[in-house]
Amino acid sequence: MIRVGILGGTFDPIHFGHLRSAVEVRECLGLDELRLVPNARPPHRDRPGATAQQRLEMVCLATASDDQLLVDDCELRRERPSYTVETLEALRAELGPDATLFLIVGWDAFCGLPGWHRWESLLELASLVVLQRPEQDQELPEVLKDLLAARSVGTPEAMKATHGEILCLAQTPLAISATHIRALISAGRSPRFLLPDAVLGYIETRGLYRSPN
Repeated sequence: MIRVGILGGTFDPIHFGHLRSAVEVRECLGLDELRLVPNARPPHRDRPGATAQQRLEMVCLATASDDQLLVDDCELRRERPSYTVETLEALRAELGPDATLFLIVGWDAFCGLPGWHRWESLLELASLVVLQRPEQDQELPEVLKDLLAARSVGTPEAMKATHGEILCLAQTPLAISATHIRALISAGRSPRFLLPDAVLGYIETRGLYRSPN
C-alpha cells in the first residue's frame, strides 16, 4: 500500500533546509510521496510575514521540479488555527486504513509535543519521524522519554506498521532558518543560495520581508 510522508510548517519562506529534509526522509523511508503542508494560522507561532496564499505559492515554486514532493493546501482551506491531528485525520480518511503515514517533525517540535492539540492521538493515525541534528541539546519531558521507550524503532527498515511507531533520524545539518532569511532581507542583504532562486525571485518581486523603514 501507499507510503506517504507529511511535513508541515509555516514555510515563511520555504528554504533548502526544508527541501533537503523532505528528500532525505523520502529516500530513507521509500515513500511514494511526501506532502508539504503549509500552516494557515499556526497556533504556537507568531503571525507569518507572508500571507497564506503567498507561502503556498512559494512552496509550489520550490517543488515544481520534483513530482514526488506534493503540496497539500488542506490547512489553508480551514477558517481557524491549523491542528496537525485534524490534518492526519483528513489524510487517513482520504487514503484509507491500509496506507502507511509518517508525520515528520523536528527535534524541537517533538520536545514540545505534549502542548499540541490532542497530541496523544497522533500515533493512532501515523508514525512519527523525528529529525535530529548533531547540535541539539533540548531535554525531553519524561512523558516523551516513556513514549520513545515504548514506540521507537532503530532503523527505517524496521518501520513496518501503518502508524504508531517513532523513528529518530539523523539528517544533513544545514544551518538555514526562515528567521535568518527574513532578517537578511529586512537588513537589505541577499539570502541567495539559502533558498531556491524561484522563491527568491518571488520574494523580491512582491517586496516580502522588507524593513518598513
